[in-house]
Amino acid sequence: MKQRVLNALEENPIIAAAKDDDSLTEALASSCRVVFLLYGNLMTVTGLVKRTQAAGKLAFVHMDLIEGLSSKEIAVDSLKAMAGPEGIISTRAAQIRRARHLGLLTVQRFFVIDSMSLRGLQSQLKIGKPDFVEVLPGLMPRVITDVAQITEVPLIASGLIQYKEEVVAALRAGAAAISTTAPAVWEL
Repeated sequence: MKQRVLNALEENPIIAAAKDDDSLTEALASSCRVVFLLYGNLMTVTGLVKRTQAAGKLAFVHMDLIEGLSSKEIAVDSLKAMAGPEGIISTRAAQIRRARHLGLLTVQRFFVIDSMSLRGLQSQLKIGKPDFVEVLPGLMPRVITDVAQITEVPLIASGLIQYKEEVVAALRAGAAAISTTAPAVWEL
């Protein structure tokens, strides 16, 4: 499955991040092959995943943003059983570790706001051992390069990316892909 995602990102390194129903509709019509679901609740998440998959896209659910899911590892089991996404996104290393154990692909999200958070990233990666690392904000090519140099895990740049120049800079800095809620970027 990881190779399938890597192949999809090689063909199109832009990930459509959907934050509501309107943006999901637009994401499903886009040429993006991977969709990050950044919204929903226990009652809607299964439908969102199935809708994404029916459109031929790979669905990753951001567990931290789904209303009603706890931060406990059992929430990963529940999400897998209910919705069956290809993968999850979380800032929580324990959930990343549990998802890997269950055979889901994992994206561990990090907010790099200072040198301490950059140093802490490496130790968190050792705990979660994610398939992908997502770094926010994605407008920091030097930080993307720094993170890419300390991990073998493919890097996704995310957050505040709205223009082609920003996509190109992040990819040149070492990102394998870009995640953005900006529909104009989805078709680059």
